[in-house]
Amino acid sequence: MTDQRKPAFGIALVGYGFMGAAHSQAWRVAPRFFDLPVEPVQSVIVGRDLEKLGTARANFGWAEAAADWRDVISREDIALVDICSPGSTHVEIAIAALDAGKHVLCEKPLANTVEEAERMAAAAERAAARGVFAMVGFSYRRVPAIAFARDLVAAGRIGTPRQVRALYLQDWLVDDEAPTTWRLDKTVAGTGALGDIGAHAIDAVQFVTGRTIASVSGILETLVHERPLLGESIGLGGTPSSGRGAVTVDDVALFNGRLSDGVLATFEATRFATGRRNSFRLEFSGSHGAIAFDLERMNELEFYDGSDAAGEQGFRRIYITEPEHPYTAAWWPTGHGLGWEHPFSHQVRDLLVEIDAGRQPRPSFADGLQVQRVLAAVEASSANGSAWTPTGAEDG
Repeated sequence: MTDQRKPAFGIALVGYGFMGAAHSQAWRVAPRFFDLPVEPVQSVIVGRDLEKLGTARANFGWAEAAADWRDVISREDIALVDICSPGSTHVEIAIAALDAGKHVLCEKPLANTVEEAERMAAAAERAAARGVFAMVGFSYRRVPAIAFARDLVAAGRIGTPRQVRALYLQDWLVDDEAPTTWRLDKTVAGTGALGDIGAHAIDAVQFVTGRTIASVSGILETLVHERPLLGESIGLGGTPSSGRGAVTVDDVALFNGRLSDGVLATFEATRFATGRRNSFRLEFSGSHGAIAFDLERMNELEFYDGSDAAGEQGFRRIYITEPEHPYTAAWWPTGHGLGWEHPFSHQVRDLLVEIDAGRQPRPSFADGLQVQRVLAAVEASSANGSAWTPTGAEDG
């Protein structure tokens, strides 16, 4: 039931898969825990498979289902288009929606190429001049522990940052006979582990440190070059008669980075880390302290204070459930932790508050373009014998 005291804010969601489910949960839950300036209305969900779309509509709480996003963006009851479809579709949908006067939330990475991301950022800049805004869905910025880590770094609690380590470790492709999906096709996904999960590491490092990655040296590797085809796979190599399709993206991305002020960073993104289901590990080492985080313990932050007496030094656990911590006051009593899905509700909250205030939500499409340039620089470095490659990024 909508809140009749607040203006309705119609949402159109494009995509009904994994991310579509996560975003649907956020649109449904956020207005029940946060005091939002508008009432988001789950108006329509868009997808191509009508049978699956109908099931998603019913399960995820959408009022209608539609097969063509072009029809949806012209509707007067739609205020925002939420893009959760594969990367190859982002550029066309986002630009058309912005030009039609709709706010846009687009899943990361922003696009499949720098050129596409530049076009999207330009469209977002034009739209912002008319009071229409776009944001990229780097949801891990809204994990309370990561947001609190940024606060600690900004307050100087670790001194001057000197080294960063960022690892995103998954193992869902360890089985050589696991079937291929659109995420393994470069024409659809853009990159593999690099863009899918490495983009999160890039954004989180830049978000927490307040610095951008200026240059990189990296290597990309594909460990399994073909996999069984799924009957529903689209745009994938191979033919139905062969029963197997080519893997055209990276399985593993390893790269070093130098931040804008010279800070050194190491990155690893892999879907072959056996035993690691979804381990996003961050460590920030400074001149007077350090911070460590792991998504598999997402309600905890490890903090080392170098000013402690010698006999008392060591990492201590901060349990991120106090009302003083980012976002947590809206949820449960102290000590009752949050889950992986909660940052998506925080994303909805921040997005709608900023739109209502007439301010540019962050991360913006310009921020997404900057991450895209880092991804492209890693690819270029790998193709050139791991040579150090500038990203063209500037501190924002």
